[in-house]
Amino acid sequence: MKICVIGSGYVGLVTGVCFADLGNKVYCVDNDIKKIKNLNSGYIPIFEPGLDELLKRNFISKRILFTTNLKKAVLSSDILFICVGTPITKKGDAANLNYVFQVARSIRKFINKFKVIVTKSTVPVTTGDRIEKIINLKAKKKNFEVVSNPEFLREGEAIRDFRYPDRIVVGTNNKKVIKILENLYAPIINKGAKYFTTSRRGAELIKYASNAFLATKISYINELANLCEKIKVDITDVSVGMGLDKRIGSRFLRAGPAFGGSCFPKDSRALLDTGKKFKTEFSIVKSAVESNEKRRVLLTKRIQEIMSKKFKNKIITFLGVTFKPNTDDMRESTSLTLIPYFLKKGAIIRYYDPSGKKDIFNKYKKVFYYSNISDVCLKSDLIVIHTEWNEFKSIEFRKIVKKKNFKIFDMRGLYSQNLMKKEKINYYCIGK
Repeated sequence: MKICVIGSGYVGLVTGVCFADLGNKVYCVDNDIKKIKNLNSGYIPIFEPGLDELLKRNFISKRILFTTNLKKAVLSSDILFICVGTPITKKGDAANLNYVFQVARSIRKFINKFKVIVTKSTVPVTTGDRIEKIINLKAKKKNFEVVSNPEFLREGEAIRDFRYPDRIVVGTNNKKVIKILENLYAPIINKGAKYFTTSRRGAELIKYASNAFLATKISYINELANLCEKIKVDITDVSVGMGLDKRIGSRFLRAGPAFGGSCFPKDSRALLDTGKKFKTEFSIVKSAVESNEKRRVLLTKRIQEIMSKKFKNKIITFLGVTFKPNTDDMRESTSLTLIPYFLKKGAIIRYYDPSGKKDIFNKYKKVFYYSNISDVCLKSDLIVIHTEWNEFKSIEFRKIVKKKNFKIFDMRGLYSQNLMKKEKINYYCIGK
């Protein structure tokens, strides 16, 4: 099939490359000239394991084309995927839909025959209705159908999630379009993915409902971890014991920092905003969001206790600063709260992250990036294991720190308390 993917950010790029790898002809469109130039040169602007190899293979095979020419891409395609960003508005918690509607206004001029217009961007309920009205002002209704097909890609595991998803959700009542998209996804459905159809509004809500629910699980287990620390119970045991119940499941029951990234914080707040618009209360989701914000403050207090409130010229090292491993995404990462806070207290901050140096910290004079674990840990007063990258799971701290009374705050529970005790290391963790 011939596909046009509008927006070459995280979702658009992964979607376009993976559809091309299934044998389709894909036009990836973006109005960022520099980004398109870089992509055509083989440079990928995001960190996603395996994506570079996949892109090169399909680019060489000419199954994927990166362009700023929206008209040509739309006219040449049968299915159009809208994959632009929907960030939270500066004022309030609503999703900013300007980019989505801008795409709708742009593509309506080029619809000369039947097109399936698919919204993959995460959007609130009724957005598809508005897109349809915008396009219908210029294009005949018989020439297009607007569909919701939300993405469920986890950063760091996006390619696997695309190839082997739990479900493919398609929101439309148009039987012709249901069949078209079923044919498009056939290679994935044949591997066992559930092809689930519902109304367009139903599909839009499923995305928000899923992310808000997973965010709630994280807030819940983090609050339980707070209790475990006071009653001397291991939160890991509690998580495992709960997760063995198939009705609950073990995923997203790992205590740690506040949840972050591009989806959970944004989508939870956007769902709350949708509730306000339709006069529906989401008290559970609201509590999860509030708990998550309190989590950031609680962790600053925990580090203050560990350091006895003495930070002047102390070296605090962060192992990982992204919100999760296998991504370079810094959005809503707990490190963005902790690092500025302890800088103000007089600390010197070092960090190492496998995804590279972060421009967001360039404005701080006493934040230093190191390119390896040994150098960044040397002579540290406190090491904060912030992100659970694999290379942080078997470090011999005694050999590399070269300081007698250093401390470790393991925010991911990667190490054994008993092992650290044997090594005579001042070790602190969450929920124990």
